[in-house]
Amino acid sequence: MSEGVRCMWMRGGTSKGGYFLASDLPADTAERDAFLLRVMGSPDPRQIDGMGGADPLTSKVAVVNASDRDDADVEYLFLQVFVDQAIVTDAQNCGNILAGVGPFAIERGLVPADSDETDVRIFMRNTGQIATARIATPGGQVSYVGEARIDGVPGSAAAVPITFEDTAGSSCGALLPTGNAVDVIDGIEVTLIDNGMPVVVMRAGDMGITGTETREELEANTALREKLEAIRLKAGPMMNLGDVSAKSVPKMSMVSPAHDGGALSTRTFIPHRCHASIGVLGAVSVATAAVLEGSPAHAVAILPDGARKTLSVEHPIGEMSVILEVDNTGDVASAAILRTARKLFDGTVFTQEN
Repeated sequence: MSEGVRCMWMRGGTSKGGYFLASDLPADTAERDAFLLRVMGSPDPRQIDGMGGADPLTSKVAVVNASDRDDADVEYLFLQVFVDQAIVTDAQNCGNILAGVGPFAIERGLVPADSDETDVRIFMRNTGQIATARIATPGGQVSYVGEARIDGVPGSAAAVPITFEDTAGSSCGALLPTGNAVDVIDGIEVTLIDNGMPVVVMRAGDMGITGTETREELEANTALREKLEAIRLKAGPMMNLGDVSAKSVPKMSMVSPAHDGGALSTRTFIPHRCHASIGVLGAVSVATAAVLEGSPAHAVAILPDGARKTLSVEHPIGEMSVILEVDNTGDVASAAILRTARKLFDGTVFTQEN
């Protein structure tokens, strides 16, 4: 791979990473992962010899190919490249990087552009689910210019609405893998939930924090981090995820009453560093937990009336709005979010063979 590989670097939502055609990467998984570690410069806390930004949010990869499924246009595999460990994992999905898949697919000619907008149906290989992203394509070309704004990203860009369906249990086999809205681990009430992302949801107050702390304050709280990890390791088998000591799931989200007019506030570890905001599918899972009567999230949330509920999930740098469609049995039928994306560069990435 020393001759270079075609790659598009994109910001998707509040993350960024490398977008590759599957055909441009080694077919062998071990070779592919070794290559991507070199691309990012891992393992190294600074990722100084690669493209990574020394943060899990900027050390991500999308692998995309045309789909022969009747219900999808393209297939998307998300890979998290660890920063300071030689690990590449497909154990989770990423709804932020997902926001760039539609534009990338159109730019690479995998999906023809329609008139002003193009719907791209995306099969998410990590979870076996379908998402539909609507991409601005005026004049048959992808446009990244628009008035949509999302917290955590400066300025504005073209809106990328994404609708998810049938995401419940995508990684754990069920929305509530234990069958309970509330479980107790190490004396802490938690909701073990998977509506697109496995998440352990608990009250911030039960963990000894207010939920208003900064990311830096929480990362410096050694006792909190140790307690979170102890709960996470026990939650893994309960969520049908097995031994999660070397996995990036489940995420750990501490919830508290909203501070800025939203539905509730969150502080999320992903799993060992505090998220600067909150992941897209993590927010969907937390919002879903909030509508479960008796859950820790329900106890602190302010919920709108009606079957169509827009929940503003607050996080350290703003909020993310999640739109839930709730059926007459109280179950969440679908979820939608608004993201943006931007092409940063398109070219060739080079690596040094070890």
